[in-house]
Amino acid sequence: MDHSKHVRLAPAEFTADILNGATIYGPGDEKIGSILHLHGSQVVIDVGGFLGIGAKPVSVSLSELEFMRDEDGDVHAVTTWTKDQLKQMPEHVDP
Repeated sequence: MDHSKHVRLAPAEFTADILNGATIYGPGDEKIGSILHLHGSQVVIDVGGFLGIGAKPVSVSLSELEFMRDEDGDVHAVTTWTKDQLKQMPEHVDP
Protein backbone atom coordinates (compact mmCIF):
# COMPACT_ATOMS: atom_id res chain seq x y z
CA MET A 1 0.00 0.00 0.00
CA ASP A 2 1.42 3.40 -0.96
CA HIS A 3 0.75 5.54 2.12
CA SER A 4 2.39 8.59 0.52
CA LYS A 5 -0.82 9.26 -1.42
CA HIS A 6 -3.07 9.05 1.66
CA VAL A 7 -4.46 12.12 3.38
CA ARG A 8 -3.05 12.71 6.87
CA LEU A 9 -5.58 13.27 9.65
CA ALA A 10 -5.64 16.59 11.47
CA PRO A 11 -5.19 16.42 15.27
CA ALA A 12 -8.84 17.47 15.67
CA GLU A 13 -9.77 14.13 14.05
CA PHE A 14 -8.01 12.08 16.76
CA THR A 15 -11.28 11.01 18.34
CA ALA A 16 -12.55 7.60 19.42
CA ASP A 17 -15.28 7.69 16.77
CA ILE A 18 -12.68 8.06 14.03
CA LEU A 19 -9.74 6.03 15.36
CA ASN A 20 -11.30 3.00 17.08
CA GLY A 21 -10.87 -0.09 14.92
CA ALA A 22 -8.25 1.49 12.65
CA THR A 23 -5.64 -0.93 11.27
CA ILE A 24 -2.01 -0.32 12.25
CA TYR A 25 0.74 -1.00 9.68
CA GLY A 26 4.38 -1.60 10.62
CA PRO A 27 7.56 -0.57 8.81
CA GLY A 28 7.29 -3.40 6.28
CA ASP A 29 3.68 -2.39 5.51
CA GLU A 30 2.42 -5.48 7.33
CA LYS A 31 -0.70 -5.31 9.46
CA ILE A 32 0.50 -5.41 13.05
CA GLY A 33 -2.67 -4.65 14.97
CA SER A 34 -5.74 -2.49 15.34
CA ILE A 35 -6.84 0.25 17.69
CA LEU A 36 -9.06 -0.93 20.53
CA HIS A 37 -9.60 2.49 22.09
CA LEU A 38 -8.06 5.78 23.15
CA HIS A 39 -6.78 6.22 26.68
CA GLY A 40 -5.98 9.91 27.12
CA SER A 41 -2.99 10.70 24.89
CA GLN A 42 -2.37 6.97 24.48
CA VAL A 43 -3.76 4.51 21.96
CA VAL A 44 -4.47 0.93 23.02
CA ILE A 45 -3.53 -1.44 20.19
CA ASP A 46 -4.63 -5.06 19.92
CA VAL A 47 -1.49 -6.90 18.74
CA GLY A 48 -1.21 -10.43 17.40
CA GLY A 49 -3.78 -13.14 17.71
CA PHE A 50 -6.31 -14.23 15.16
CA LEU A 51 -9.84 -12.82 15.11
CA GLY A 52 -9.22 -11.34 18.55
CA ILE A 53 -8.15 -14.64 20.11
CA GLY A 54 -4.68 -14.56 21.66
CA ALA A 55 -4.25 -10.85 21.04
CA LYS A 56 -2.46 -8.61 23.52
CA PRO A 57 -3.48 -5.00 24.20
CA VAL A 58 -0.56 -2.57 24.49
CA SER A 59 -0.53 1.18 24.93
CA VAL A 60 1.55 3.62 22.84
CA SER A 61 1.57 7.37 22.49
CA LEU A 62 -0.56 8.93 19.75
CA SER A 63 2.65 10.60 18.51
CA GLU A 64 4.11 7.15 17.68
CA LEU A 65 1.52 6.70 14.94
CA GLU A 66 0.87 8.56 11.70
CA PHE A 67 -2.87 8.53 11.03
CA MET A 68 -4.31 8.83 7.52
CA ARG A 69 -7.22 7.98 5.24
CA ASP A 70 -6.87 5.81 2.17
CA GLU A 71 -8.60 6.26 -1.17
CA ASP A 72 -11.77 4.63 0.21
CA GLY A 73 -11.86 6.93 3.25
CA ASP A 74 -10.77 4.18 5.66
CA VAL A 75 -8.62 5.39 8.56
CA HIS A 76 -5.39 3.55 9.35
CA ALA A 77 -2.02 4.33 10.91
CA VAL A 78 1.62 3.67 10.17
CA THR A 79 4.34 3.23 12.78
CA THR A 80 8.02 2.33 13.00
CA TRP A 81 7.19 -0.30 15.65
CA THR A 82 7.21 -3.92 14.52
CA LYS A 83 4.70 -6.50 15.70
CA ASP A 84 7.44 -8.21 17.73
CA GLN A 85 8.40 -4.93 19.42
CA LEU A 86 4.79 -4.27 20.37
CA LYS A 87 4.38 -7.81 21.71
CA GLN A 88 7.37 -7.19 24.02
CA MET A 89 5.61 -4.22 25.66
CA PRO A 90 3.72 -4.62 28.92
CA GLU A 91 0.10 -5.61 28.53
CA HIS A 92 -2.31 -2.68 28.91
CA VAL A 93 -4.95 -3.19 31.58
CA ASP A 94 -7.84 -0.74 31.84
CA PRO A 95 -8.44 0.51 35.39
